[in-house]
Amino acid sequence: MISEVLIIILFSYILGSIPFGVILAKFFSLDDIRTIGSGNTGATNVLRTGNYTAAALTLILDFSKACLAIYLTQMINGQLIIVSSLLVLLGHIFPIWLNFKGGKGFASYLGIIFMINFYLFSSITLIWILIYLVKRISSISALISSFSSIVLSYFLFNSDELLIFMLTLIIFISHHENIKRLIKGTESKIK
Repeated sequence: MISEVLIIILFSYILGSIPFGVILAKFFSLDDIRTIGSGNTGATNVLRTGNYTAAALTLILDFSKACLAIYLTQMINGQLIIVSSLLVLLGHIFPIWLNFKGGKGFASYLGIIFMINFYLFSSITLIWILIYLVKRISSISALISSFSSIVLSYFLFNSDELLIFMLTLIIFISHHENIKRLIKGTESKIK
């Protein structure tokens, strides 16, 4: 059991730490995304380079690495999903390869939710899309849709409410600078 926990801790964090935004920015010969926009390594900041292909691939790969971590955990020991979920998300936000400064984690958050409950994933993705179409601000879409996951998991879906709450809390903490800008009205839109 101890060896299973250690394996899951290591591979979940290492998978989460893969900085696909930085890798793809280099592959597509873009500016270092850590020096533009928010300085984060996620898909939204890659999108600020104007390269939609790189941004879409970043989103897909950040989503997929979380799915893979949860899938492998289910194969090894499904009782450790909470450990894997938290570590893959924290790995994305605090990657060992980039001095612990990564993305905001929302794509990986979605990958975790997708593996836990497809209906919850579908609902919060729809909420994200609707909020984004109205506001054109990625952070507010992520914050509202992740908060809605707590409400939806409690009232509609049979999901682990404690896990959903912890993941959402991490998302809110990772977006603390965005929240400050939203309050001031200075958060940037994506055209």
